[in-house]
Amino acid sequence: METRNDLIEGPIVKKLVLFFLPIAAGTLFQQLYNAVDAFVVGKFVGTEALAAVGGSPAILSNLIIGFFVALTSGAAVVIAQLYGAQEYERVSAAMGVSYRLCVVLGLVMGALVCLFSPQLLTLLKTPADTFDKALLYQRIYFMGAVFLLLFNMGSGILRSIGDARFPFLCLFVSCGLNIVLDVVFVIVFAWGVMGVAVATVLSQAVAALLVTGKLLTLKGPFRLRFRSKGDRRLLVRMLRIGIPSGVQSSMYGLSNLLLQVGVNTLGTVVVASWAMSGKVDGAFWAITSAFGTALTTFVGQNYGAGKLDRIRACAKKSLLLMTAMTLSVSGILLLIARPLLHLLTNDGAVIDTTWYIILLFVPFYLIWVPIEVFSGVLRGVGDVLTPSLILAGGICGFRILWLLTAFNLSHTLLTLCICYPLSWVVTDIAIYLYFRRSPVMTRAVRVIDSDYDHKTR
Repeated sequence: METRNDLIEGPIVKKLVLFFLPIAAGTLFQQLYNAVDAFVVGKFVGTEALAAVGGSPAILSNLIIGFFVALTSGAAVVIAQLYGAQEYERVSAAMGVSYRLCVVLGLVMGALVCLFSPQLLTLLKTPADTFDKALLYQRIYFMGAVFLLLFNMGSGILRSIGDARFPFLCLFVSCGLNIVLDVVFVIVFAWGVMGVAVATVLSQAVAALLVTGKLLTLKGPFRLRFRSKGDRRLLVRMLRIGIPSGVQSSMYGLSNLLLQVGVNTLGTVVVASWAMSGKVDGAFWAITSAFGTALTTFVGQNYGAGKLDRIRACAKKSLLLMTAMTLSVSGILLLIARPLLHLLTNDGAVIDTTWYIILLFVPFYLIWVPIEVFSGVLRGVGDVLTPSLILAGGICGFRILWLLTAFNLSHTLLTLCICYPLSWVVTDIAIYLYFRRSPVMTRAVRVIDSDYDHKTR
């Protein structure tokens, strides 16, 4: 277990990087077993199965599960702040509240999606040749959605109190198990799409059990107690942060869902290529998401400890760190993407179309850096509502408007793709302007200036 001073004392860059690395490794392992799913399905089942797994069900899971994961992220921010403020008994209470919330939300969500899956896939205009496979995959996947929520919640709690290593170990085990089960269920048993879905659910269940077991065995006030006395104020505080984050995530998912409808109208090859491109460049999004998570936790602990000077310095250094990482990852992706595609599928048309999509996305990833950094810092201090509205409008609103106008006028893959970097530019400008005027960041400047004036007198 990390010491409580792990993130609120010492060199900022060193502490942030050391905390970020295991989170990044864990998210990369998540991307790995998603890529393994795509590899096994694309190689041993076929293009239709690949489109079924990576098409509409993937978009729906990003929309629905993304909302609930973002909703529960409010708990991680609150716990990090309580931990930084040394309110350890309230940390334990917050853990119990958040876990109970996850169980209820996961079971209700899974049941509703399983029930209404045919209608949802029809609404998305899922191609007829992939509909039955997509329906089967989606129902099995959402039956185990509660495990995904519990793992994310447990991992968020551990990171909030300074332990980023154990969630990584859980993902390492889960990823290895998923690869083995994919081979057994799909190649040996020939279960096809069902085999990939069952393998995913079982591996997520193991990860959830491991991280929950860790929390149940922690010593002192940090141990998870399911029957601990609830604190309504803590729940309200979590939801105040989590609901705007969930709405923001839903807006991402909704815009991607509508874009998936556009993708579905361009044919099965484009659907499979769109899914494949997400597997290939998923490494970038995994790394940026991991950095955002590390940054939010770092800021949350320091905010709870009242160390506003470290928050502002962290924001500046994070921009430089993430810029360097983005340039490196983008360059690597452009070098290895096309050879990697030949390993993932035998379909030449899918390879060419996927490479085309990658060329329209990867060179522009640098634009995303300020969005991730500024929103991560603001989330860590609990300033969520306005940034969520900015991101929802700048990214999601812009894409929906683009889909209804430009894509209707020019019904091509190029038109669909370029709305992504354009939406990032719009959001960059808006989030930067708000960050400069954010009440918390403005107060941090006043506190730092006041301390400086006092020391120089």
